[in-house]
Amino acid sequence: MKHVVDVHVGQRIRHRRWTIGMTQQQLADAVGIKFQQIQKYETGMNRVSASRLWDISRAMEVPITFFFDGLGDDGPSEAEIDLIADKEALQLIRAYYAIPEAQRRQIFELARVLSQAA
Repeated sequence: MKHVVDVHVGQRIRHRRWTIGMTQQQLADAVGIKFQQIQKYETGMNRVSASRLWDISRAMEVPITFFFDGLGDDGPSEAEIDLIADKEALQLIRAYYAIPEAQRRQIFELARVLSQAA
């Protein structure tokens, strides 16, 4: 049976990989494993060891804590799972991070103002 933490970490791996436009094969190559293993991590079928998670965090340029963000005592919230599963939201995030930082901050401020006005 899948453990909620393994599923959450796998979703965070997939989310980050997809956000930065990295394929499973590219991630697998970066950490020295086969892409099928990445698939198993992302679905929570296989647990990610501490050393492998360390390698993955380096390859994806995030702190290791990134993979546990949003994981409370009761596991990830339904909203977090829905957002990670929503391809449109992930496409928006990927496009956002492809924009140079100065313009990205301006877009963020615009979105914040518009959301407050709604």
